Amino acid sequence: MTTSSTQPAQRIGVPREIFPGEKRVATVPDVVEKLIKLGFQVAVQAGAGEAANFSDDAYRAAGAEIIEGAPALWAASDIVFKVRPPSPDEVALMREGATLIDFIWPAQNPDLMQQLAARKATALAIDCLPRTLSRAQKMDALTSMAGVSGYRAVIEAANAFGRYFNGQITAAGKVPPAKVFIAGAGVAGLSAIGTAANLGAIVRANDTRAEVADQVTSLGGEFVKVDYEEEGSGGGGYAKVMSEGFQAAQRAMYAKQAQDADIIITTALIPGKPAPKLITAEMVQSMKPGSVIVDMAAEQGGNCELTVPGEAVVRHGVTIVGYTDLASRLAKQASTLYATNLLRLTEELCKAKDGVAVVNMEDDAIRGLTVVKDGAITWPAPPIAQAPKPPAKPAAPAVAQKKGGHGHGSSGPLPARTLAIIFAVAAVAFWLIGTAAPAAFLSHLTVFVLACFIGYMVVWNVTPALHTPLMSVTNAISSIIAIGALVQIAPPDGAAGGRPDDLIRWLAFAALVLTAVNMFGGFAVTRRMLAMFQK
Repeated sequence: MTTSSTQPAQRIGVPREIFPGEKRVATVPDVVEKLIKLGFQVAVQAGAGEAANFSDDAYRAAGAEIIEGAPALWAASDIVFKVRPPSPDEVALMREGATLIDFIWPAQNPDLMQQLAARKATALAIDCLPRTLSRAQKMDALTSMAGVSGYRAVIEAANAFGRYFNGQITAAGKVPPAKVFIAGAGVAGLSAIGTAANLGAIVRANDTRAEVADQVTSLGGEFVKVDYEEEGSGGGGYAKVMSEGFQAAQRAMYAKQAQDADIIITTALIPGKPAPKLITAEMVQSMKPGSVIVDMAAEQGGNCELTVPGEAVVRHGVTIVGYTDLASRLAKQASTLYATNLLRLTEELCKAKDGVAVVNMEDDAIRGLTVVKDGAITWPAPPIAQAPKPPAKPAAPAVAQKKGGHGHGSSGPLPARTLAIIFAVAAVAFWLIGTAAPAAFLSHLTVFVLACFIGYMVVWNVTPALHTPLMSVTNAISSIIAIGALVQIAPPDGAAGGRPDDLIRWLAFAALVLTAVNMFGGFAVTRRMLAMFQK
């Protein structure tokens, strides 16, 4: 591989998106500054960010060069950042041997793959990122765009619904909360659940993956389970295609929810496959007049039989929103998130920070992204080798039984005879201490032993997840010893003076200072921990 230090800094070009209705842009002024710090030059086509409210002047102020016209931009760029897959005309403008980074969808665009190969290009499809790699999360543009789309789906539903989401009691009467059902609890679905719940709606959701039930509940929703046992987790964080038996039970559940819900948002989609039909025409007809369906899978055919991709239509009194540009309808936010994802990818490509991107095919994340390398089609990437499981620990050898027939192991209960001896020795020791020590010492020792026992039982019976708040509270409560310290500092009238009492007073003063720290610190820690769970 050629070392990057011998190559001049590369130029990143950001053309204006030509797909109808697309308002996003592949980078934003804040990210331009960071790309320049990596050593790259950045060129932006004039007007590329206008639809997302990023002016040419803002790009100039960040250090980017503004180039008029797409032909000049493509010809001057070593690396091109885009959002939508390029058209054949755009590929023809591409410099031979250049690098393209955007959503390519190689399974759906085989002709585009051939065109890029003919240009001897290197293409990195951000939609092919191996999502199972934890370090790839910072580059996961699919997740970023899904989160924006889920939020926008709720906003579109609220706009078409014509009523409050949250319940209210007013002088004019009582307004019931809206009932929202969300089919699919992936990234988009979870974003929609959180948004609808924050607006005050009653939210129910379903997903084929049972493990997302806790996530739904944590966001304020109720998980609706299908009355059919089948595991629905697929590879790469997606759901799998379910059996016919499960689908029949799922349709029955959806039919019931359709009759009760005011708003349905569908998000079910498996990459490379048509969107499954979850909401039938009969279910739409059974919904209350004025209800809303937002079909987030409209671009792949839709989850509703009556969805018209790209349009909002009314069928049987129900508004069915089939917009395919939900992320683009929040163009500024979506562009900022997408630009950050591409920045993180660029940092992986340019670890030397010398303005030269190096496509390392030995890196699992980069290999998964690379669908064309120097004119050779490299998609699909080979499966990522899973780390070997750690060897199982050998079983502990069985403890030999004791002679005498009792058969007690070292971890079992002690024999009655042993317990009797221990208690007898403890009783004798306690009696000896009691005869020699003052009466006050014996009472203090009794309280100390009982306190140790109670404290041990309190901590032992609390789940480890709550040990920190428990200890902070018990520390504050245990600071009752401050009263004892105050008594020692100011003894009752008639107490004898002398040097020993002075030493005790100084010790009591130190105990009082430490106890005050313990007391206020305990309550402060508890308050901060409780604040973490408050909205």
